[in-house]
Amino acid sequence: MSDTLSAISLFREEFDSKQTLFDAQPAIIQRFIEAQARQIADALTEHRPQVKFTLPDRVIAELTQNDQLAAMTIPIATRDQSVGGFSNKLTRQDVRDSLRKKLNQLEQSPNRAISASTGLLRHAAAIHMVHNMLPSGRSVTYRSDEGEEIATIPAEDLQPESAITQTSDAIAEEGSPVEGRGELQVPFVPAARRFFLPQWVAFDDDGKLLVGSVKEAEAHLASMQRFVAILHFASSIAPYMIADEEYQKKRYGMLGQLINQGRALARFQTQRIINTIKERASSDSLNRGLSLSLPYFDDQTLRIELTSFEVIPAGRIMFVPAFVVRAAREEAAKRVQDTRFNASTRKHLMSELKMLEDAFFRS
Repeated sequence: MSDTLSAISLFREEFDSKQTLFDAQPAIIQRFIEAQARQIADALTEHRPQVKFTLPDRVIAELTQNDQLAAMTIPIATRDQSVGGFSNKLTRQDVRDSLRKKLNQLEQSPNRAISASTGLLRHAAAIHMVHNMLPSGRSVTYRSDEGEEIATIPAEDLQPESAITQTSDAIAEEGSPVEGRGELQVPFVPAARRFFLPQWVAFDDDGKLLVGSVKEAEAHLASMQRFVAILHFASSIAPYMIADEEYQKKRYGMLGQLINQGRALARFQTQRIINTIKERASSDSLNRGLSLSLPYFDDQTLRIELTSFEVIPAGRIMFVPAFVVRAAREEAAKRVQDTRFNASTRKHLMSELKMLEDAFFRS
């Protein structure tokens, strides 16, 4: 823990230094850098095949001799930059990797003006991604389940509910019922309001679906994954962003919500698989073999993954519930020491296999 705090402290110094230098720029240069930073951020997050950006014509930077600030001119020949395009298609290189490499090269330039302006561009792009591209959420507190490092369970909210609905606690519906009274606020259910962004909560604590369909729940999960991906993009081009308070707040709030809801979706899908097996068994349509692909949420990849195993070999074999119980136990035995999983993902997967076993035990 002390090593982590020490690292964040060092990153904080770098973050503050970059922000101080950005604030020292004339307003017109700040706006120019921010406009170019938005182009970089949009290209990264929208997976565009090519990124074009331009360095400012001048910049305020530190003189290497005495660390004093001075105005410096950037050579015209180096101002326009382009990454990606046809060359990346030939080499099959990700434009994001090419962009990071280009930014590193420019920031390591012996020309102080080029180096400083590139650092400011990198800083502004990361700030834009974290502060402007991502919605702000509620102040939340999560707790960790036993044996887990990441906090994913919302702490009980003991505060009395306000008589006035906050915007963060409600959906603003279009079309006000009474002209001149603003938007109609429709509150989220209490289970959703315990999370960072209630509008993306699809399951309550009991695994009940709060939205209209599984597809809608999957769309919410995709939105949360994109949120975390944007945070990752920001820290990949400016590692010191992890010391930014807004970054920490958004990462903490969304990571706990994503893992919680991802596991809930996987459990919901597992229950649907169980129901389907029982329906097909009752209609005698499982007597030619059965293989399963059980979904689980991997909190390292932050995605729904599948573990596949055979329950009944292909052939004319009558379905017996005990076959499912045996297959679930055998799969659990394989995964209990599988080094591809961390402890929390393994625990989640084992609980789903137990769901499958219990559903057919003595049935």
